[in-house]
Amino acid sequence: MSESLSRRNALMKLGILINGGIAALLAVPIVGYLLSPLRGKAGQSYDAWVPLGPLTQFPEGQTRLAKFQNPAVSPSDGQTAEIPCWVRRVTGQTFQVFAINCAHLGCPVRWFAQSGLFMCPCHGGVYYADGSRASGPPERGLFEYPYRIDGDQLVIHAGELPTLAADAGGRKPCVG
Repeated sequence: MSESLSRRNALMKLGILINGGIAALLAVPIVGYLLSPLRGKAGQSYDAWVPLGPLTQFPEGQTRLAKFQNPAVSPSDGQTAEIPCWVRRVTGQTFQVFAINCAHLGCPVRWFAQSGLFMCPCHGGVYYADGSRASGPPERGLFEYPYRIDGDQLVIHAGELPTLAADAGGRKPCVG
């Protein structure tokens, strides 16, 4: 019993084939996204200690802007892979390394050496030199990166942004 292919059946099969191809094309990036945590990226770690520079770059009693390379970057990140932070050398081997972001809504704070204050231009948040809240809408002080000293280099733990969630994990800044 030989069945001939009618026009209706041919168009139905062609439609199913085209729709199946489109569905497969749409599924590839979705499946890739869902499986991306499993494959990871070789050589990249979110849990990394990153050098900020030699200790001589940060004079005692001063606060300086420093930049570091995000430990988990992709080639398309460009300049956004370079992250700024404020480094305050309290005395000798004691430092404070602050995230540049205001604790209120994340605007970048600026350091004013004349007044010894960090100020947020967005909503008027003000912080003392030690990063504690002085006034304005922020309910807490600036976020700090854990740090350590390796030889003559100041090194920070830059695998994640210092936030309340990270603070809740019980991590304290390293000294020495």
